[in-house]
Amino acid sequence: MTVSITKAEAYDIANKITIRNLAFIDGKYYAAADGATFNTINPATEKLITCVAHCGSTDVDRAVKAARRVFRAGNWSRIAPEARKEVLLRLANLIRANARELAVLESIDSGKTITDCLHEIGTEVPSFFQWYAELIDKRFDKVSPTGEDALALIVKEPIGVVGLVLPWNFPLLMAAWKLAPALAAGCSVLVKPAEQTPLTTLRLAELAQEAGLPDGVLNVVPGMGETTGQAVGRHTDIDAVSFTGSTEVGGYFLRYAGESNLKVIGLEMGGKSPFIVLDDADLNDALIENAANSAFWNGGQNCSANMRQLIDVKLVDEFIERVTIRAQSFQLGDPLDPETDMGPMVTAEHQARVMGYIEKGKAEGARLITGGNVRKPGYFIEPTVFTGLTQDMTIAREEIFGPVLGVLPVNGLDEALRIACDTDYGLHATVFTRDIDRAIYLARQLPCGTVSVNGFSEGDIKTPFGGYRRSGSLARDNGTEAMDQYMQTKTIWVNTA
Repeated sequence: MTVSITKAEAYDIANKITIRNLAFIDGKYYAAADGATFNTINPATEKLITCVAHCGSTDVDRAVKAARRVFRAGNWSRIAPEARKEVLLRLANLIRANARELAVLESIDSGKTITDCLHEIGTEVPSFFQWYAELIDKRFDKVSPTGEDALALIVKEPIGVVGLVLPWNFPLLMAAWKLAPALAAGCSVLVKPAEQTPLTTLRLAELAQEAGLPDGVLNVVPGMGETTGQAVGRHTDIDAVSFTGSTEVGGYFLRYAGESNLKVIGLEMGGKSPFIVLDDADLNDALIENAANSAFWNGGQNCSANMRQLIDVKLVDEFIERVTIRAQSFQLGDPLDPETDMGPMVTAEHQARVMGYIEKGKAEGARLITGGNVRKPGYFIEPTVFTGLTQDMTIAREEIFGPVLGVLPVNGLDEALRIACDTDYGLHATVFTRDIDRAIYLARQLPCGTVSVNGFSEGDIKTPFGGYRRSGSLARDNGTEAMDQYMQTKTIWVNTA
């Protein structure tokens, strides 16, 4: 489904939109028990959008009790798979029907371009709910071979009450990545949206109720990580948490689990992903476009962003010239204008953090070719290109999460591989070469969850996404593998003799 919008239409929707700013618990919107709120700011204008309920431990506990009650009652967890399927298919259609409203709301709340929001919410988000809905009645359990004196069944059951802790860079898309398989599995869920971008998830809860999801199955508890997030992580009646965000905060959730009920923790975290161009690559427009988008898409606020660009010395001069021209062509501006290519950073604090990395890059000897400046009003940073990186520089080692592309010359495949592997992360890599043997060799040697060859890609809904090392746990989003973190495996052994 292709959804389009003009700037005038986007502003018309923005002026009429109804904003949900209360927690959604057990089918109703509630203020926080203690009345606490927090502000959500439009990062393009620096103006207040609304004050949102800030859930504390009392609110989280209330949501958990509702989720546990409905899980035990079985009116979602134990209904026929076809019935769950029908609800999720209706939800997918409701998202499509409300895609323009949701996209405008997300653009205002996050600073993402309306073009990206429309694509994600009009196409990808409903597709996730539809895909997992269709999967529900096509998954089969197993019968283990035995003698005639026994029957051995291996079955999958929903794990129970699940906490889903979301990042701010793809608010509704990441909600769909986690919610669709969790609901398809039969779980009850608490969603803790990022405090920077809670608004579309709160609206999604209303659409899920309209689709027929029983009250208590989906609860949305907005708030800060150190309060609401910690309350979710430490709650002793939550069976699993799936988290996407920084490596530092992912470590907190492992600690919370260890200090509470040893709940299952699924982690998808940061990265420092390489973009490798070998000496035989065709340095055409498509490669340059992939290089620029891998670093600047969504303002570089992407865990799999390929900021570390390892370019063979034979191609590096031409590459730098062409990628710089492309970086300078990005149009910064009003996110609600379809002509805009890049919006602002999500908050003033994040803008300052990214600018700190840019200043450190200059101080450590990297050469700034273009960009590196802020633009006001809003939290904008120009697309930035550095050259002359060495692998020990801070900007070559730490995740920046902003529009900063760094070029590091390499001499041959072996040096490219050695430098690419010299990282604590392992989320993503892109490889450009015309030699399929070298492509497959690098893909097998690179210690990361996704390797994309001759194009920057994270795969699609059918392919699992997650990381090695400090980029993630064994859990994966997307694909049939995503449902594994929301299900238990049970053996039923029946003596028949």
